[in-house]
Amino acid sequence: MRNSFDLAPLYRATVGFDRIADMMDRVMANDVSSQTYPPYNIEKTADDAYRISVAVAGFAPGDLSVEVKDGAVVVSGRKSDEQGERTFLHRGIATRAFERRFQLADHVRVTGASHADGMLHIDLQREVPEALKPRRIEIATDASGAVETDVVDAKAVN
Repeated sequence: MRNSFDLAPLYRATVGFDRIADMMDRVMANDVSSQTYPPYNIEKTADDAYRISVAVAGFAPGDLSVEVKDGAVVVSGRKSDEQGERTFLHRGIATRAFERRFQLADHVRVTGASHADGMLHIDLQREVPEALKPRRIEIATDASGAVETDVVDAKAVN
């Protein structure tokens, strides 16, 4: 039995969190059992660098597609039918068509993709804009060491 959550109160009480609520809807709507092919790894390669590795045994680079759309990396594969006169006694290597989506966080971009040894590697880099990085604000003081302020004398106002 699957629990469903009503996110309507979240929409009513927040401003600017639409993307998070949409992501929660998407995660709860996906059936976990159907998302097992192809297997993949996500690894952190540096402080702001990541790599998605997808096992795509049996697929040539021409059979694969990597796209970035709507804030997600979409990896898809479609094997061309080239069985011809081959007869399999056992077929354990799955070459069925697939599409796998990886939602990207803000300021993460795809820097490249490579295919080697049956693995598709997608490199990602987080690039936080200067305006969003924390910055230190210097506190100014006058010569006597007291902090300068714009305090209005109460007697002068009344």
